[in-house]
Amino acid sequence: MLERPARPITHRPTIRDVSRLAGVSFKTVSRVINDQPYVSAEKRERVKAVMAEIGFQPSQAARALAGRRSHQIALICDNPNPWYVYEVQAGVRERCGRDKVRMIAQPYDRSSPALLGDIVALIDQAHPDGLVLAPPACDDRQVIEELERRAIPFVRLQPGARIDHVPATSIDNEQAAFDMTAYLIGLGHARIGFVTGERSYAASSQRLAGYLRALAEAGIAVDLDYIRQGEFDFASGKAAADALLDLPAPPSAIFAASDDMAAGVLVAAHRRGIAVPAMLSVAGFDDAPLAEIVWPPLTTIRQPVRHLAAAAADLLLTPGGARERRLDYELVVRESTAAPPAA
Repeated sequence: MLERPARPITHRPTIRDVSRLAGVSFKTVSRVINDQPYVSAEKRERVKAVMAEIGFQPSQAARALAGRRSHQIALICDNPNPWYVYEVQAGVRERCGRDKVRMIAQPYDRSSPALLGDIVALIDQAHPDGLVLAPPACDDRQVIEELERRAIPFVRLQPGARIDHVPATSIDNEQAAFDMTAYLIGLGHARIGFVTGERSYAASSQRLAGYLRALAEAGIAVDLDYIRQGEFDFASGKAAADALLDLPAPPSAIFAASDDMAAGVLVAAHRRGIAVPAMLSVAGFDDAPLAEIVWPPLTTIRQPVRHLAAAAADLLLTPGGARERRLDYELVVRESTAAPPAA
């Protein structure tokens, strides 16, 4: 017979409540929850009956504390672009759903000194089976060292420096930027402005490197005035475009390292009465939904963000396979680019 509490349980039922009411040890309840052996059929049924009667639901953390998988993975993601964050979350969540694994999304401030502490707290509280690190956390040396010290599996999404023993998914950002710059050169542009992304993201320097390499291979001298710092957002793209268009010899084309920044370039041009693409070509990077909404629609690099994130989760959930997955990108030509105006 089940022991009845002296007064009704008014709090969320715990494993200790189950132990007391079933008249068995804490360890026995833990074994039943985790479907482990060495529990008699009579005790197992008694524990299950109590759990059903009081509405006890074993937490994933409790399973982890018992030495079992938590069936959770954590996504550490921060980006100024809400579309990018959504696509990353959707990709990880879709792959997790195939294995009935829960995704925990942990947003963070990339400039916060508490980043490492926040990740450690998440690990200690939720006990994830592994982590997907999106940029720029994927290149944070302290975070990587702490995860390796704890022997917690993790996968890096779009990392900068390669770490041979750590799985990663990416596109070739440098080659993609090279291709876009070469495309603009092929249209006849020689004065090409470039708006870089936020400094803490490896993709920013990779895309800048592709732009510079394309100019060098075409024999076009680099003019540092044509390179402006951006932050991957609309406002910084507009500010960079204003600076570029104020130059005595402004560029005939501007390549921004994200579509949000390219949209800022379009607005700066429109406000000055500069027709796009008749007087100025504009190109972006991402192929976010924004790229087809703005006018004119953006020529851009399509990067498969959702597929990259799903591949990262797949590497985490199927250990022992490939250590790296490099996905394809696509140069998408739309109405925002054309040959430069005749001199």
